[in-house]
Amino acid sequence: MSDPVFILVRPQMGENIGAAARAMWNFGLDRMRVVAPRDGWPNERAVALASGAGRLLDEAGLYSTVPEAIRDCTYVFATTARARGLTKPIVTPERAMEQARAIQAQGGKVGVMFGPERAGLENEDIVLADATISVPVNPEFPSLNLAQCVLLTAYEWRRKGAEAPPEVMEMAGTDFATGLELEKLGDHFEQRLEAAGFFFPETKAEGMKVNLRNMWGRLPLTRADVQILHGILRQMVRWAGKSR
Repeated sequence: MSDPVFILVRPQMGENIGAAARAMWNFGLDRMRVVAPRDGWPNERAVALASGAGRLLDEAGLYSTVPEAIRDCTYVFATTARARGLTKPIVTPERAMEQARAIQAQGGKVGVMFGPERAGLENEDIVLADATISVPVNPEFPSLNLAQCVLLTAYEWRRKGAEAPPEVMEMAGTDFATGLELEKLGDHFEQRLEAAGFFFPETKAEGMKVNLRNMWGRLPLTRADVQILHGILRQMVRWAGKSR
């Protein structure tokens, strides 16, 4: 399955083209097309901002008009931040990239158009698209930078295809403590707290111990955490002995 083509329509600043290339390559996309860039092509400022994604600029297709740029696409999305008064499906970036994967899995070719920085795509561009992508932004400040819009869309493309777990725990050279290790830690705390007279009055002592054990059970302690807590208790006893 091929990747979608990202089409920058009449971009005004080379810096934004370079930043868009970088955003695309961050998420594994490398098919860029540029339509009538204001400052000509190639653009040195675009290269400077692309950082390690300069290859995308070297291989980017240059077109004079939008119809030429989308001629081989079977489905086209147009990004827009405002209502256009056109009857056309409006989807989020997430939904758009979900559809794009389905279309391309069936052999289609998807293009995504991004408008110039000043005012975005014109209605004449949007009527050529099959659907529009609208990001749910603050309605009082809806304008997105070109590269930001590219980044959001590229991220959703990557997210729909990457098997990335929503959350992982980095253990940093240790493992979670075992039940036995937590039991021993609880015993150690009870011994020290008992000696310090913490469990008072005696009628409440058993319930206090149960609550402490429950607290240890709720905490995702590692073996390193348990060793630190044992060490703290030992040091407190040594310090108390020296003070006396």
